[in-house]
Amino acid sequence: MTLPRLALVLLLLCAAGLISGPAFAQTSPNGVKPVPPPAGMPDPVGTWGLGARAGDFVFLAGVQGYESDNSLSPDPETRIRRAFMNIKKLAESQGAALHDCVRVTIYLSDLHRYAGIVDRVQAEVWGSPPYPPRTMMEVQRLFQDDIIEIDTVFYAPPKK
Repeated sequence: MTLPRLALVLLLLCAAGLISGPAFAQTSPNGVKPVPPPAGMPDPVGTWGLGARAGDFVFLAGVQGYESDNSLSPDPETRIRRAFMNIKKLAESQGAALHDCVRVTIYLSDLHRYAGIVDRVQAEVWGSPPYPPRTMMEVQRLFQDDIIEIDTVFYAPPKK
């Protein structure tokens, strides 16, 4: 298909309401909606999204300890705390609080070295029990050579 024909097809699809706006504004035929980045959080780079809302549940991609400029602190505790704060920010953007979390999976580059810091920081960030079910495991390597990545699921019925 030539470029002018492709442009015409895209224009017609937009006019028909079949496609619109950026990728995070699109909804699947079954109602799954991508989670857009909240203010101050960078857009995902590559073929992945920050998360997806499926009915009353929000599934977040693995979240790392990156700052708003995509940098990583050299301090492990700061990086771990930032990962939890990034999750909190994403969850709140979908109307969920940390206590609405129904599942946490934590990947660490060194379980022996960082598990204690994760426990302490999660307790501080969550504030009080109950804590969600959690699996923590060591992996050989994480994206950007980070030390932590946290995968979460939240129960967050849309507000009416």
